[in-house]
Formats: sequence, structure tokens, C-alpha cells
Amino acid sequence: MKSQLLSLLLLASPLAAADAPTNIGSRRELFADSFLLESFSGTHLQQQTPRDEGVAFKFDQPWEGLFSGYATLVTLADGRLRAYYRGKAVANKDGSEEEVTCVAESTDGRHWTKPELGLYEVMGTRKNNVVLMKAHTATHNFSPFRDTRPGVPEDERFKAFGGTMEGGGLTAWKSPDGLRWEKITPEPVITKAMVPYKYMFDSQNVPFWSAAEDKYVAYYRVFEGGIRRIVRSESKDFRTWSAPVLMEYRNSSMQAPVEHLYTNQTHPYFRAPHLYVAIAARFMPGRRVLTDEQAAAIHVNPGYFKDTSDAIFMTTRPAEGAAHVGMYDRTFLEGFIRGGIGAQNWVSRTNYPALNVVPTGPHEMSVFVNQDYAQPTAHMRRYSLRTDGFASLHCGYAGGHAITKPLIFTGRELSLNFSTSAAGGVKVGFEDADGKPVPGFGLEECVMQIGNELDRKVTWKSGSDVSTLAGKTLRLRFSMKDADIFSFQFMP
Repeated sequence: MKSQLLSLLLLASPLAAADAPTNIGSRRELFADSFLLESFSGTHLQQQTPRDEGVAFKFDQPWEGLFSGYATLVTLADGRLRAYYRGKAVANKDGSEEEVTCVAESTDGRHWTKPELGLYEVMGTRKNNVVLMKAHTATHNFSPFRDTRPGVPEDERFKAFGGTMEGGGLTAWKSPDGLRWEKITPEPVITKAMVPYKYMFDSQNVPFWSAAEDKYVAYYRVFEGGIRRIVRSESKDFRTWSAPVLMEYRNSSMQAPVEHLYTNQTHPYFRAPHLYVAIAARFMPGRRVLTDEQAAAIHVNPGYFKDTSDAIFMTTRPAEGAAHVGMYDRTFLEGFIRGGIGAQNWVSRTNYPALNVVPTGPHEMSVFVNQDYAQPTAHMRRYSLRTDGFASLHCGYAGGHAITKPLIFTGRELSLNFSTSAAGGVKVGFEDADGKPVPGFGLEECVMQIGNELDRKVTWKSGSDVSTLAGKTLRLRFSMKDADIFSFQFMP
């Protein structure tokens, strides 16, 4: 009944009635939203649950501490991971000089070190991991990225935003190595005057280079109607930025709620950069969980236990056209990462995800989450997911199918990232725009796919070569039983 209702809603929605087929080329498509799906029968999209892998590293240096946060994970050119985060040991105003930007590094996402960089003297020593300090509020929420734009100058291989409203706005920074930073322009590039809201910037403000859009994009924080919201601006040169567009939310089965999103963490998914994923911090102001006695037992700062928060998952696809530019798809309204067992996980401003999902193994990717905020045990924690596994097209034992909207592809073979039970299986059939099976490539000719692989080449009785269908307007019919499909791609 649930699947039938979702199917009817999708068919009645603007998402299901595209005027022209979607040209997916040879890009990877994830079942993280309903963008390509037209109808379901016995199947549905199912959000996956990240696996808790434990503490990645602690905020245990004297210049880090209880109020460390706003972390960003960057994959370096050599494959190493670098985490950037605010170090802050005391509770005082945003943008204070006690705030510093720190780094930790890892080759695998499991074991982390804090390099002694010697760039600044902090608390009487140069043996520290600080890459920026006393930068006029920029260290409050410094958010860097590795700039992969073709032809980017050597001294701008890394860029960042940082700053608060009290500091005048968002300042643009550059670096050749991600360690030694300087301002691109003396004054902020996104100012209070450019943003028509009473309060703004007081969170992690996220910029990146979008290969899919061929421009720089930024998603940043404002208040609208007293609620923490997200806006988007864009730029060709990282210096001149467009007026902000307020991001709205949609869900195919019900009206998507407008909730406080403290951070947005929007970024291109590394295996499908046309798809932006957002693992946002959902903040519940005044939703108190702990008693005074519980708060005292975990030694949380008294000002930080009368709210709570978790992480949610969203997507946006601005490269698909104007209708997507100011819109997040909240396909799943439920929490993505819930607070863990124990009072320490239910305080204010904890469970805030770091920016960027990163690969941490041949079959695995990871999300890092800031936990135990305002407590002596404050740390960064790792959660793992199957590669591409934010969500799946899921089918139970009774079996079912799902049909895509009309699409056009390029490539020679169809690859699935999928999983079945021993009793389950997946078949894929091609249909024309009117729903008629394509001779030789229908469900009846498809060989049943059974197993658990990231890259299974689908075969039909004639083999795996589907190049004769490339460039034609077609639909895919996925027939399934006790199975999940996470993504698919047409390979050369």
C-alpha cells in the first residue's frame, strides 16, 4: 500500500512529468532520490543507516578542547585525508581570538595524526597543528576545499571561506598547500549588504568548485522567519558572487518540513559529482533531553544541554536546470545519524557532521561527526557506509519492480552496485518510451543477477553489450526480489 501510494504521488508530481528524456550520458546515478524514477510496485527508496566505527580522533590539545567543531574533510591529491576544524577551549563569543583553525591527517580515515607544523606560536609553543589564527573571525568557521578547476593558479590550489556577520561577512582565502593561508581580497566577498536577512553567516559556510556547473558555488547560513535556513550563491572567479537564493525543500509523499538546519554540508558526491549530497545538522532548539543531574554527571558546560540535534540526508541537482537550483530533495525525513546511547550524545550542538563524505576503503566511504560537544570528551567520530550507499532502491521477498522516466545513455555495458539475499535477485529490462520491451534486452532475456558487488556487469542472452541502444530514448525496468540497488552506470 505504501509503495502504491508513493507511486501515485510520484506520477502526479512535477518530478515525474519531464517534457524531454533525461540524458544521463555515462555518469553514475544513485538511488538517493526519486529524480529518475517514475513508478514503483512492491519497491521503494530506503535510506541506509551509517555504521558507528568509533572515535576517529579527540580534540585533546590545549588549543582545541570542548568547543571544537565545524570540521571539513579534504582528500588531498596524493589520496591522504586532511581534517580542518575549529579549535576552541573556552565558551565565549563567535570569532574570538581564542579560536584557531587546526588540522589532523590520515592515510586511511582510521588512524589520525596531528602534525607539528610550526606555523604559529600558540600557548607558548610552535609544536602545534594550527594553520590559521587571529584572522578577524575567519577561524570561527573556516571551511576549505581543494580547488580542482582546470587552470587554477598554483597559489590558489586550496580556497576557503571564513567569517561572521560581526566580522563584515565571508572572506575568501587561498593557499598553495592547504597549510599556509592568505586572503584573496582585503574585504569580504559576500557581505551583509548582499544578503537580505537580519542575521547570517553564524555557522559553517560551504564553498566548492562545481565541475558539473562550471562555476564556484556556496551554500551558507541565514535566519528566515526565525529559523536557521540555507541560501545559495555562485561565482565564476570566487571573488564576485551572485545574490543569494533561499533553498526550499520538497518530498514526494508529503510537505517537507522547514526545520532548523545548523549546518548544511552540501558537496558534490565524489563518485557522481553532478549530485550534491547534504548531510546537515538538524537542530532542535529548546528540545531538552537531559536532567540537571545527567548534565552534571557528564560535565557538560551548563549552557549547552537544553537543546538537541542529529543529522539528516538531502540531495540537490542544480546542474539539471533552474527548477533544481533552489531546491533540496528531502526524500527521507527521518534522521540519518541518530544520537548514540548515553547522555553525552543528547546535548546542544552535538552530532554535527563534518563537510564531505570521503572514501576510506575499496568498498567503503565515511562520514565524520563532531560529538560530545561542550564536554571534556569532545571528539570526531567516524561512521561508515557502503560505497554509494546513502540509500537504495529496495525490494522485499514478495518481489516487485520500478520503472525509470525516459532517459538517454552513452556506453557499452550496464554496471550495478547491488546486493541480494541468496533467495533474491535483480533483472534489468529496456523498454521504449511507450513501455514496450526492446527486443533482445527485455526482462525475459536478462540473466538473473545474484550476489553483492559494487560493479556487476548486467548480461542478457546475447551478452552485455548494449551499445546499439545508446542515444535512444528508453526506460529501465528493474525487477527485484529481496534486493537493494544502490547505483547504476553505463560504462564505456
